[in-house]
Amino acid sequence: MRETAMTQRTGRIPAQPGPREAVEPVLTDAGSGGGAEAVPGQAGQAGGSFLDQAVGTTGAVIAGAGPVVRLGERPTVKLRDAGPDDPPRYAPEWLELREGPDAAARAHDLLDPLRIRLANLPGKAGFVIHDLGCGTGSMGRWLASRIDGAQHWILHDRDPYLLHFAAVASPRSAADGSRVTVETRRGDVGRLTPDALAGASLVTASALLDVLTREEIDTLAAACTGAGCPALLTLSVAGRVELTPSHPLDEEIAEAFNAHQRRDGLLGPDAVNAACEAFSERGATVRLHPSPWRLGPAESELTAQWLRGWVGAAVEERPELKERAEPYLRERLEACAAGELRVVVHHTDLLALSRPTGGAS
Repeated sequence: MRETAMTQRTGRIPAQPGPREAVEPVLTDAGSGGGAEAVPGQAGQAGGSFLDQAVGTTGAVIAGAGPVVRLGERPTVKLRDAGPDDPPRYAPEWLELREGPDAAARAHDLLDPLRIRLANLPGKAGFVIHDLGCGTGSMGRWLASRIDGAQHWILHDRDPYLLHFAAVASPRSAADGSRVTVETRRGDVGRLTPDALAGASLVTASALLDVLTREEIDTLAAACTGAGCPALLTLSVAGRVELTPSHPLDEEIAEAFNAHQRRDGLLGPDAVNAACEAFSERGATVRLHPSPWRLGPAESELTAQWLRGWVGAAVEERPELKERAEPYLRERLEACAAGELRVVVHHTDLLALSRPTGGAS
């Protein structure tokens, strides 16, 4: 109870508990249906160079420009049953760092068409919202207070610690003061079906599409359209980055990073177009809107962590870049620390308005 009270009071993520201290979600922990986010394995190998130390395997760096995965692992929405020693997909500290820029970036222009659709759903006594790969619950904290009406959020993730924080730090009231309630589910959303979404009013996710395969996106689109519920899928990487001041190596690093994201059949920056096609082919009306991170001196800690993950993934994909990437990363981190670096990381938000069916409520 002491940790719960502290979390609600400060809004900050407490230290990650060890395996023996892991806490369970404070609300419902159903046996299946969890969400997914990218495995935070560190790029590169242990060694003495600056780049190795910056993005190596020591665990000191929060990966997050990912997916930067461990050898032999693939980030995917198809979650296996997690054992007690199964690592979290994202470090909670990384999710905390990015929550503010995520909130600033999400496309507010998609909210009005979403509100109209929700208001026109038949027979609503409240909304049931499934948040896939919820992490620490930032989507609920951003969206719940922007929608009128009672809401029940079903938070899906593989990591019980993240689910715990998402539950205790969840919003309690909607835009009009109506009650917001929460339950948590851990398991496999890769088998998502229209039946699993029966009664759903909305499906949400952040930074999820780009770590899926085309088959997984088709499964997600089929489940949402089959249940007749809209989907708000935010902050998918667009494959474009702008750094100011520019550097001759920027484009080559970006190309290598994008190639890394397309490993093992993942769609990376192609995911939004694939999702647009998948939803449209199933009769949904799809709206896209840019949602870029705009990182300046106030976001220097996030920018530094993003740089490490971005360059590390690029070098992992193309090891021949390492010799040039080392001084590049050092120079970029020094500029970031001096408040002289600005970065725009382009993302896209997608709103898919499926045709209502008898399965939607």
